[in-house]
Amino acid sequence: MIPLMARLTGASLLTFACATAAATEPRGVYHLASPGSLAVAKQRIAAGDEVLQRALEHLIGSADELLATPPPSVTAKEQPAPSGDPHDYASNAPYYWPNPDTLDGLPYVRRDGRRNPESADERWNDRNRVSLLGYACETLGLAWYFTGRQVYADRAAHFARTWFVDPATRMRPELRYAQAVRGVVDGRAAGVLEGRHIGTAIDALGLIADADSLSASDRQAIDDWLDAYLEWLQTAGIAQAEGRAANNHGTYYDVQLVQLALAAGRREFAVSVLEAAKQRRIEAQFAPDGSQPHELSRTRSLSYTEFNLQAFCDLATLADHVGVDLWHYESADGRSIRRGLEFLAPFVAVPPRRWPHGQITPFNASAAVPLFHRARLAYDDPGFARIVAMHPDAGDRFRLLHVIPPTLSHAP
Repeated sequence: MIPLMARLTGASLLTFACATAAATEPRGVYHLASPGSLAVAKQRIAAGDEVLQRALEHLIGSADELLATPPPSVTAKEQPAPSGDPHDYASNAPYYWPNPDTLDGLPYVRRDGRRNPESADERWNDRNRVSLLGYACETLGLAWYFTGRQVYADRAAHFARTWFVDPATRMRPELRYAQAVRGVVDGRAAGVLEGRHIGTAIDALGLIADADSLSASDRQAIDDWLDAYLEWLQTAGIAQAEGRAANNHGTYYDVQLVQLALAAGRREFAVSVLEAAKQRRIEAQFAPDGSQPHELSRTRSLSYTEFNLQAFCDLATLADHVGVDLWHYESADGRSIRRGLEFLAPFVAVPPRRWPHGQITPFNASAAVPLFHRARLAYDDPGFARIVAMHPDAGDRFRLLHVIPPTLSHAP
């Protein structure tokens, strides 16, 4: 087993042509950032780049809020998972509701796209907690990277110890009881999707690898947790079923596997998953016109089209770290990530084209801006740059994670 610090600091950091000083940057790496972007962002901020300075100010504001936020734990639930073990993660499927045809409401029935408030009730759901974990580790890790303020690294380490290390609060490394359906099943394959925040959290710990905020025993405990969780993802029946999903669940399963594998230093395994994704995910999920038939069948089809494209862009960014090009992969009949982005673009433009499929909830087009910012970086396409410019009020953290180099013809 490779020690955590060696694994997190030993990854090769690819650079843009303009990132000549990347080798002198802190050792930390975060695989959901485009290779070299964080070093370039730091250089540009020091040189007075106003756009990136503003993005950093917003990031620091968020990090400061987290300094007073208690770290989440699965043991905070009032009602434990069906196992009775407070260390087991548990959540309810969001689109299942009490059965109107039975006195006790059981078994719950599906109403796709209509979220049951019970699924967000933190008395028995860990979904919000794991989301906070991923957000906090990324935010605090980035704040440390850009400022060098020890308080941010120490706080990220506190979040990590609470979730992965402390015997009183740590999570068991599996998701057997995620997205339960009352009266039907204690946990579903679909619940593995919620583990994507775990991938983000562990990966983001690479950003604080040089901060000495985690002790040797902490690092060993996180090593062991990561090894056990990766094993569970590959061998548990419920996890394997998620890997076979032909929609966003399958894509995010690969994102999770690859992100964790890279954090664990398992480069060859990550490459094998990414190479298989060319046919298993891109060819299987996109139609030649760029639509995603499985997502179009949903009642919130625009939201799920965007959500799955986020997963594909994450997967392509992870692939950039190991020399696999998913951005430009195209099947013989034209199925590709780029075609998928082109399909979505008219519907998030200003003004947007009317979406001709089901969408029963409002859609926030600015949520798609990070997609087109990354597409602008990958393809140097003025059309994608225009989409980004149409939403000036969109969140700006993505600008730090995916810096547009001046060598692009449509750079700022």
